[in-house]
Amino acid sequence: MKTVQTARHPQDATPPGPETIWAILRETAKRQEETARQMQETDRKMQETDRKMQETDRRLGKLGIRMGEVVEYMVAPNLRDKFNELGFNFSQSNQNTIISDKDNKISFEIDVFLQNYSKAMLVEVKTKPTTKDVKDHIKRLDKMRVYADLHGDKRTFLGAVAGAVMTDNVKEYALKQGFFVIEPSGETFNIIPPNNKPKEW
Repeated sequence: MKTVQTARHPQDATPPGPETIWAILRETAKRQEETARQMQETDRKMQETDRKMQETDRRLGKLGIRMGEVVEYMVAPNLRDKFNELGFNFSQSNQNTIISDKDNKISFEIDVFLQNYSKAMLVEVKTKPTTKDVKDHIKRLDKMRVYADLHGDKRTFLGAVAGAVMTDNVKEYALKQGFFVIEPSGETFNIIPPNNKPKEW
C-alpha cells in the first residue's frame, strides 16, 4: 500500500513569533557591528602600513642621497690625477657646479667638473647608476654644449659616469654612448675608456 505524502502549503507554516524575529534582528545587528568593527580595524592597519611605508621610503631616500655624497667625496679628490694619468692634463676640479642661464632657460648641476683651457669633463656620480641616469647625462651634456656656445666657450666637452655599484648592462651602455666609466677597485677606483673614441660635445 502506497503512502501518500501531502505537500505542505507555505500558508500552512506557523509564522515566527515576535521573540524569534527580535532574536534574528539582534543577531543581524550584532553581525553588522562586528563586520563594521573588523572593517575599521582593517582600515586602521592599512593606514598604519601606509604610514610605515612612507617613512621607510623617506629614510631610504635620505640614505640614497647620503650614499651618493659618500661616493662623490670618495671619487672626486683623486679624479683629476686619475684622468691626467690618461693624458688629459686637467688643471681644475670642482664639485657640485651649478650652470644657470635664466634668459635661455638652461639650468643643471655637474657633480664633478674637470677642466682646462681646451677640454672639460662632466662626471655624473651615483650610488648605483641606471641606463636612465646615463640618458640624463647625455641631455646634460647637450645642455652644456648649448650653454657654452651661447657664452663663447668653444671647448670640447666629454662625459663620465661613476658609481659605487655598476651593473654590467649599465656599464656597457655607458661605454657605448662614448662615456668613461668610473668604478671601485679595492681601495681606489678604475677609469674605463669608451669602446670607441670618447664622444665629444
